[in-house]
Amino acid sequence: MSAVAVYVSVGALVGFSIGLTGVGGGSLMTPLLLALGVPTPIAIGTDLLYASVTKAGSAFLHWRRQHVRWRVVVALASGSLPGTLLTLFCLHHFHVQSALLAPLMHRVLGVMLLLTGLSLIGKRRLQAQALHRELRPGPEITRSSLLLSTGTGFLLAPLITLSSVGAGAIGVVVLMRLYPRLRTQELMGSDVVHAVLLSAIAGYGHARAGYVDFHLLLALCAGSLPATLLGTHLSTRAPEQTLRYILGTTLLVVAGKFVFFY
Repeated sequence: MSAVAVYVSVGALVGFSIGLTGVGGGSLMTPLLLALGVPTPIAIGTDLLYASVTKAGSAFLHWRRQHVRWRVVVALASGSLPGTLLTLFCLHHFHVQSALLAPLMHRVLGVMLLLTGLSLIGKRRLQAQALHRELRPGPEITRSSLLLSTGTGFLLAPLITLSSVGAGAIGVVVLMRLYPRLRTQELMGSDVVHAVLLSAIAGYGHARAGYVDFHLLLALCAGSLPATLLGTHLSTRAPEQTLRYILGTTLLVVAGKFVFFY
């Protein structure tokens, strides 16, 4: 099988996972690319742009359905975008070489995979807690929750920029904690729109540094886009919670490899 066919197949596999469970962009794509021998900075930079492309359609649909709370998106972006730009500036200003950058990215990737795996396994419990708190009187969005969103965005931005993981799964878990009275669709819509912005800017920064393979990106998207539609179509028939447990456990195992054995 040619390299292009392999990458198209990888894109299809990850796209199917995204459609079926809503998760799989960075958390599956980057480890798979590394397993295929793609250099770490290239895998992460390419995956960031891949995530922005594959999530753009979902973001548009959430916007059309009025599932996006723009105050939440702006609060997150007010922290994450400066954090991303600062991270990219440090990487380029200090001329971090690939030999030094790869081990750093491996460690950050391991930590983010660990957090993503835990968020998948614990998401149902968080949803139940959020539903319980939703019944209590009070504003849906408070000034303190917006400020915490900005601070969280700033802290997560360097980790996402260096690993391509966490903008989706970890982001929506954070929003569940900060905005328990918002509907699930509003949390997901706001998170997806923010993830597209963050991934696009971080990916562009990596591209400027030469860490994006555009031929690889095209092959991944060619396989991913139709598979995402298929996974979305089948998602109503699939045991979502079981799939999330399996995927979360797999990510925990993979995270251990990056944290302890790289």
